[in-house]
Amino acid sequence: MGDTIPFMTQSKSFPPRWELFCTVVDNYGDIGICWRMARQLVLEHQLHVRLWVDDLVSFQRICPQINPKQSRQWCRGVEVRHWATPFPAMASAELGDVVVEALGCVLPEGTLAAMVAREHTPVWINLEYLSAEAWVSGCHGMASPHPQWPLTKYFFFPGFNRGTGGVLREHNLLQQRRAFQADPVAQGRFWRSLGVPVANVHELRLSLFGYDTPEVAELVQVWSEGLRPVRCLVPEGRLAQQLLLCLGVESAQVGDSFTWGSLTVHLLPFLEQDGYDRLLWACDLNFVRGEDSFVRAQWAGRPLVWQAYRQGEGVHLIKLEAFLQRYCSGLPKIAADDVRGFWQAWNRGEGVAEWWPPFLTRREQLTEYSEKWADELGDLGDTVTNLVLLCEKYL
Repeated sequence: MGDTIPFMTQSKSFPPRWELFCTVVDNYGDIGICWRMARQLVLEHQLHVRLWVDDLVSFQRICPQINPKQSRQWCRGVEVRHWATPFPAMASAELGDVVVEALGCVLPEGTLAAMVAREHTPVWINLEYLSAEAWVSGCHGMASPHPQWPLTKYFFFPGFNRGTGGVLREHNLLQQRRAFQADPVAQGRFWRSLGVPVANVHELRLSLFGYDTPEVAELVQVWSEGLRPVRCLVPEGRLAQQLLLCLGVESAQVGDSFTWGSLTVHLLPFLEQDGYDRLLWACDLNFVRGEDSFVRAQWAGRPLVWQAYRQGEGVHLIKLEAFLQRYCSGLPKIAADDVRGFWQAWNRGEGVAEWWPPFLTRREQLTEYSEKWADELGDLGDTVTNLVLLCEKYL
């Protein structure tokens, strides 16, 4: 296949060889999830993984080692390939033993043909988006015969309930996080690397990562007028621009900081994944969005606020409510009501100023609860290990 570095050309190999197909959407969540999965498959399961990505420029934002000009490269043990259009013909001997169609992307026709021609048909996985909705458990692992090709794919649903694929997590993640949070020297070194003062006990330090929303203006006002200093760390992007305009700042560069009353805003670069994890670990509270940052915030041991990816007809609010029911089930009713109220206000775009004070009073309680929640998620098993076990059934 042109300049491909082929995998071993035997029809069935051990350890199995994996093909992971990913298209990049505008908010980087899809590639973020796939890159974490690819790394974990290699590092923890010693598998051969080839990651096909259609947009290497965006990929580079979360992994600076990626060279967008190279159609084939190796990074952290993963073979990274540019998913070009048209997709080059693929010989059946080149194809891996497992083919993962990730997060709504569609496999190239040539790949389907190679799957059919292969002596041992690959296990075909349709990796779905994470959801807490009740129906997910019933669909997880279901087989779906292709209407035109003699192939069957299996649906894999990550989730928060038993009977799902669980949540993405490296085996040593919590150990690393707890060690970092117990080490003020490591935290100080991290803050200095970002050009941010070391944290102090008097301020509320929070990360703000989300989709643009007019409600950020209300938060800016509440934070700036509050008695407690707030240090807001926001990565460059549309939400950062919107927030800075509320402060009267029309242009800014990464590294700049601005103060308005009790609020200080730092404009951060778009961090690579390991750095972003540490930002979540180091903050008192984290605003997150979509799926990848949402999951990482749940492992951070800190209170969080999730902004679901907006969908037509309020579908995202259904997903939000499903998660809130699951997440709040272990909280006392008053605390659960305050969490639910602020999260819904942030997602609906109304009422955040009203719900912020009662939500903030729950911070210490939610910090303690986050450890219990992480243990519950851990009992489900992690997504990658569960996926490997499912594929082993059919190999």
